[in-house]
Amino acid sequence: MMQIYRVGDIADKKAYLKAMGVEGGGVAIMAKKMELFYIALKALKTPAANILKQDALSIGAELAVPGGVITCEKPTYDCLLIGTRKHIEILAHKELAQPFGLKTVAKRLQEILKEKRFPVRIMGVLNANDDSFYAGSRFSASEAITRIEVMIEAGADIVDIGAVSSRPGAPSVPVEEELRRLRPICEAIRAEKLYEKALFSIDSYTPEAIALALDSGFGLVNDITGASDERLIELAVRHDASYCIMHMQGTPQTMQKDPHYEDVIAEIDTFFDERIAACEAMGLKRDRLILDVGIGFGKTLAHNLTLLQNLRHFKHFGCELLIGASRKSMIDKIVPSPVEARLPGTLAIHLKALEEGASIIRCHDVAEHKQAVAVYEALEKRK
Repeated sequence: MMQIYRVGDIADKKAYLKAMGVEGGGVAIMAKKMELFYIALKALKTPAANILKQDALSIGAELAVPGGVITCEKPTYDCLLIGTRKHIEILAHKELAQPFGLKTVAKRLQEILKEKRFPVRIMGVLNANDDSFYAGSRFSASEAITRIEVMIEAGADIVDIGAVSSRPGAPSVPVEEELRRLRPICEAIRAEKLYEKALFSIDSYTPEAIALALDSGFGLVNDITGASDERLIELAVRHDASYCIMHMQGTPQTMQKDPHYEDVIAEIDTFFDERIAACEAMGLKRDRLILDVGIGFGKTLAHNLTLLQNLRHFKHFGCELLIGASRKSMIDKIVPSPVEARLPGTLAIHLKALEEGASIIRCHDVAEHKQAVAVYEALEKRK
């Protein structure tokens, strides 16, 4: 008896086709036709929009444009390119020979087609202070090592340790106090060689604290100030450490007073472009860089949702993407709930982030995330 049903999104298209028995040559050809792209083009020159529209239509793709493009009423327009991987490949090659900025469009399309895939890693959070917004993440120096071992046993690939809160409105902490909180933890990590069990990350933007951590076996700098201090980049280069560049509008004391963007995706894209260039100029290789859009750091709920829904855009940089929305107030804005009751919302956000291209999930609840990610990956593999 014949049956017909709609198939959900197929993650591994080639594997699906091979399992059906499709012959070798056809697998690659058909797989390119199964992946649909939606690519936003902001401020595209009107002549370029008209050329790209005709080129897209000629191969079966589409460029959605506002009214007025064909009569050139405005110099630029925002457009949406819609096509399969095969369509985008053809257009990326074809537009290289076109004027009006289409060569730049072509190169960007080629970048999108080359996006890397990274294995998922879970980053557990440990706050060596009494001021972080979630009490469950706060541990004294004497408790910290036990907590670290529990997180590693639960499945943490990375342990992120900070001694200064970055919650909205958090007071600044003198560097001497930050070092006092960190030193015994760093000494224990080094003495017990815990860095052999997991990657340790220092959540700080203080050169002295970062130097202490890197000297103790830490391998990642988690910088909420977005690599704005060259001294931090120099430390990472010297220790051959990885570096997470996070976007934040303002400071922890001011970031949530009135966050505003003309286009949050475009502005953060420009920010990452500039900061990556600065890091590379100082010798920090791109494969050592991780990008974090900074959920809740100078963003409204609408900004956060837009970033999560369009996270895949930032994969064109070729860097791993980190998302940290664990128990944050955006969940409370959607469904009013105290911080202690926000684990379900956290898991929903983080699984969406994985779907959109994130590979590092920063969380307070390691065991729960380990299980959720394992189930998510099993579902993806079976598509």
